[in-house]
Amino acid sequence: MKHVLVLLLAALVMVGHSDAQDRIYRCGNEYTNVAPSPQTKGCKVLEGANVTVVQGTRVAAAAPARSFGASSAGQRVDAAEQKARDSDARQILESELMKTQERQIDLLKEYNNGAPEKRPDEVANNQKYLERVAALKASLARNESDMAGIRRELGRVASTSAAK
Repeated sequence: MKHVLVLLLAALVMVGHSDAQDRIYRCGNEYTNVAPSPQTKGCKVLEGANVTVVQGTRVAAAAPARSFGASSAGQRVDAAEQKARDSDARQILESELMKTQERQIDLLKEYNNGAPEKRPDEVANNQKYLERVAALKASLARNESDMAGIRRELGRVASTSAAK
């Protein structure tokens, strides 16, 4: 009985292995294991590659984009509601700017003008220290960029509310 199970298992493995070695063709954006006809142009055999194709649903192109709070596209919002939205947006942006500025201060303290204090695990491993210094420098630049973006958005919110 054991021998039959081992043989059956070996046969299943061989069948699965032979399926995995079928040729796969790429014809444009389509992948197939069926050999293309001679009239088909642009088909290439993919060597040594396993292809997994996941079928998904297509996004409906005709679906209108909806904005938050708008009951339907094209409807106007009354001035008081728009003023409240602008005020909320300004408050959110100001709080985000404050958080980002606080983060910048913390990063600057930790960066210590490019010479942060070494951690115990970095004393023996200088490369780890250098990687952390580079990561801190990148975080500082990214945080500075975030602050500039928030300031631009605050300027836009202020200019749109002043124009009305």
